[in-house]
Amino acid sequence: MADFATLEELKARLDWTLDADEERVATSALEDASDLARMYSGRDWPDTASAPRLVRTLVLKACKRHMNNPSGYTQSRAGDETLAWSDDQGEDAGTVYFTRDEQAMLAEIGGKRRGLWSAEVTAWNSRSRPLAAGMVPVTQPAPDAAPFPYFADEVEPW
Repeated sequence: MADFATLEELKARLDWTLDADEERVATSALEDASDLARMYSGRDWPDTASAPRLVRTLVLKACKRHMNNPSGYTQSRAGDETLAWSDDQGEDAGTVYFTRDEQAMLAEIGGKRRGLWSAEVTAWNSRSRPLAAGMVPVTQPAPDAAPFPYFADEVEPW
């Protein structure tokens, strides 16, 4: 699978020239970010050119974040060699990752909609009958019983 961004595009976003070791890390970061983008979007576009530009932008953003701080440090001190990691990033510290907002954007690009959904549930081998609004089907005592009103309306109160 092809990556959503190239090494040259990532180099253009960085403030320094990469050495050979950093290029190797950057190439791996592009692969990881592209795989994560496919996972969070739930889509695998046939080629990277057919993917929305925002996917490429988000991949480059995640890779730049990783290249700026590959070890995930939150504090560094030169005098006594103090280094610190943040628990905010958790398992993502020192890896390529997408923020929650970026994950939500990728999901929406892939067609996943967040929110509350309802689904009709029926018993096996049963037939649903269309009911008037506000009526609940009644199967006891007889299957042909009239629907029970679920709420009162102006025409026919309880």
